[in-house]
Amino acid sequence: MKKQWHIQTRVLITLISLTAVILITVGLVFNIAIRGYIKNRVSAQLSSVSKSVSSERKGGKGQHSDSKFDDRPDRITGTTGSAVVLNDDGELLSNLHGKDTIGKALASYFSTHTLDESVQNRTITLDGGKYVVSVAQDPAQNGCWLVSYIDVTAILAFTTRINLVLLVIICAAILLSVLLSRRFARSFAEPVQELSSFAQEIGSGKFETRDLQFRDVEFGQLALSMNQMASALQEANQKQETFFQNVSHELRTPLTAIRGNAEGIIYGVMDPETAGRVILKESDKLGGMVEDILYISRMDRTAPENTIEPLDLRDVLSLCVSEQRSEADAQGLSFEFDFDDAPVLLPMREQDAQHLCGNLISNAIRYARSRISLVCRSSASRVTMIVRDDGPGITSDDLPHVFERFYKGPGGQHGIGLSIVKSIVDAYHGEIRVAGEDGTSFEVHFPS
Repeated sequence: MKKQWHIQTRVLITLISLTAVILITVGLVFNIAIRGYIKNRVSAQLSSVSKSVSSERKGGKGQHSDSKFDDRPDRITGTTGSAVVLNDDGELLSNLHGKDTIGKALASYFSTHTLDESVQNRTITLDGGKYVVSVAQDPAQNGCWLVSYIDVTAILAFTTRINLVLLVIICAAILLSVLLSRRFARSFAEPVQELSSFAQEIGSGKFETRDLQFRDVEFGQLALSMNQMASALQEANQKQETFFQNVSHELRTPLTAIRGNAEGIIYGVMDPETAGRVILKESDKLGGMVEDILYISRMDRTAPENTIEPLDLRDVLSLCVSEQRSEADAQGLSFEFDFDDAPVLLPMREQDAQHLCGNLISNAIRYARSRISLVCRSSASRVTMIVRDDGPGITSDDLPHVFERFYKGPGGQHGIGLSIVKSIVDAYHGEIRVAGEDGTSFEVHFPS
């Protein structure tokens, strides 16, 4: 399991580390560049000093002049070029340029170190100072060595001071980054904590929305989405409560009738045959309602499968009419069919198609006076199914509520059938229209 961090800590560490890496890298690059520059310039200056002194020694037959090497164009500010002559044992023979103390210090150094032409651009420490030296044979005296040197103490001290300034800048920048990082991290952590608290409230069943305002667009969008989710959950919770209340009410009526008739049989106050028929009728009603409730619950939880064999809606409508023919005949109703000659194919689960057509036909039988018309057609863009009856129609007050669960108009049963129809149509991306004048007409369209 990965170690968990607070977002404020992670942002703080990330920004401080990034700042430190950048500044340290800048310092290292600067030091490498400046030291390379100094080395190249000092080497060039030292070569110039060595050549000049050799030329003087060769032309002056061993005599040195008082000319200086500090005003040459290739000289680095803060450096001084000079030369001395040493014998093979490192003893000082002549101090051509520079201080005697430095000449003696060079003689003391080379008395214990190798003295030959392999010594080129070597940095040594003498009397607390830094010097770059080169050794060449003395052209004026055999067996002697011409040691040219440049005092780089000042320039190296200058670079040290620059490094100290850089170190102070790095420390100040890291301190500033700590302060800014804390503020920056807090600006992220506080909205996250507030949204987390909001999510916990939603999870605990409190669906009240919050007026959350954030500077960042992303946090604002997240807060808006969470408010929309809270509103949707609150609406769903209210619908669920209403659903259970309606279910309890609808179940109570048939259960009361069943219990009353059963007690009448037991105590001998009701005709057993009559009471038994009532119990059977109410049990059928109760079973049908429970089946419808379970079916609509499944429709809410799952979506239709994508790979479904096409069904011929003409066959489904004809089958549903056959199943309910006896009830229609008992009421003296007739059916009129207006179907396409070619199959009207629609990808749909057979169970969904039977519930759709069966509930529309059952509703028409309940309200029709003498005739029910069925239309089933297919075009290039859509499939159309119409179930129409010649009953009293639907009033303007009832029309907006016909698809609501447990809403019952005059003569209705338990108010679930048409809500199942609407759920099926929506699940298959269809459209349903209802008209309540001159009878009731349900017109269903599906994309083909």
